[in-house]
Amino acid sequence: MKTKKVPSLSDINKKIIAEGEQLPLVQLKDGAFVQTGTVATMLHNIKLYNSGERGTIEQELITSIPTLIKVGLFDLFNTEEWIKGDNPGRKFIGTKAKEFIANNS
Repeated sequence: MKTKKVPSLSDINKKIIAEGEQLPLVQLKDGAFVQTGTVATMLHNIKLYNSGERGTIEQELITSIPTLIKVGLFDLFNTEEWIKGDNPGRKFIGTKAKEFIANNS
């Protein structure tokens, strides 16, 4: 069975920038490197998810979760806050982030 290569977060985040532009990695105070553009791309992908796109969009949202955790997005709004409400894309990322956190704690 042939498996698809999952694109890197850097490649995923390129979808929100102009042709030929690059988003840098930045180093946080703890020494970790994170890909810039991840939050903006997540918001873009939630919009696509809400319009009915699945598959690749779901995988891109899942791929963004470790970086979103690292930059503190789920400290600002915890996973339960993401899951609440009637926004399907927000609920999807909240549910997947909650699973990721539970499996990596």
